Amino acid sequence: MAALKELKERIASVQSTLKITSAMKMVASAKLLRVQSSMEALSEYERRFSDIVAALVSDPDVEVASPLTLEHGEKRRACLVALASDSSLCGAFNANALREAVSAVEELLAGGFSQVTVYPMGEKMVQGMGRYAAARGENVDICLDYRHLVGKHSFDGIIPLADRLMEDFLAGRCDRVCISRCHFHSMGRQVPMREQLLPFNRVSRANVDRTTAVDYILEPAPDTLLDALLPSAIRIILYNALLDSITAENAARMVAMQTATDNAEELSDDLTLEYNKRRQQAITSELADITSSAEG
Repeated sequence: MAALKELKERIASVQSTLKITSAMKMVASAKLLRVQSSMEALSEYERRFSDIVAALVSDPDVEVASPLTLEHGEKRRACLVALASDSSLCGAFNANALREAVSAVEELLAGGFSQVTVYPMGEKMVQGMGRYAAARGENVDICLDYRHLVGKHSFDGIIPLADRLMEDFLAGRCDRVCISRCHFHSMGRQVPMREQLLPFNRVSRANVDRTTAVDYILEPAPDTLLDALLPSAIRIILYNALLDSITAENAARMVAMQTATDNAEELSDDLTLEYNKRRQQAITSELADITSSAEG
C-alpha cells in the first residue's frame, strides 16, 4: 500500500507541474503574439529608415559625412549592449545569449581594444556578465543603468541609452559600439548574433547595385538631413534589437514549456498505468488471500 500511496502522490505532483507549464506556455504565447507583431512592424520600418540613411552615407554622388559614421583612429574603449532575459525556463536562450556576449567581448579585446564596457539588459545577462567580468579582471566593466529595459521595454526607455552611447562616441570616450543578442529566426530557432551600431556602417542595398539605385530628392541639404536622421536611426536600430531579443525569448520559452508539458503528460500517463497495474495486483492478492482463507 505504501508503494501505491507514493505513486499516487507522484502522479499528483506531476499533474500539478503540468498545470504550471501549460499556464506558462499560454502566457508566453500571449506575450509572443503581442511583441512579435510590434517587432515585425518595427523591423520593416527600421529597414527602410536605415536604408535611406545608408543611401546618404554611401552614395558616391552625394558628399556627406557625420561623426557617427567615422572610424576613430585609436582603439581604446568599446561598448557592448548585451541582451538576454530576466528569467529562466526558456531553454538554451540565456546560455546562447551569454555565450555570444562573451565571445563579442573576447573578440573586441583581441582586436586591440584595451577596455570593454558592457551594458547588460536582463537579469540573466547581468548575472552572467558579472561573473565573467569578475574573472576577466579590469579589462571589462559593467554598467547596470539599463538592466531593467527587458522587463519594461519602450522606445522612450531606450532613448537615454542610445543618446548616451552616441554622446560617448562623439566625445571620444568610446570608439566602437556593438549589440549582441539572440535573433528571432523562427518559432523553433533563435540564432545568436551581433552587429555594429557605431560607427554607423550600413550600406544601402540600393547603392550596392547602381543600376537599381533609388534617386532620392533631398530637401534640405544632405548634411542637414543626416544630422537629423542618423541619431533617430541609431535609436530605432537599438530598440528593434531589444524587441527582437524579447520575441526570441518568448518563442524559446513557449517551445520549452510545450516540451515540458508534453513530457509531463507522458510521465503522468506512465505513472497512472503503473499505479493501475499495482492496484490490480494488490486487489488480486487480497482476493487470493480471502479465497484461500475460505477454503481453509
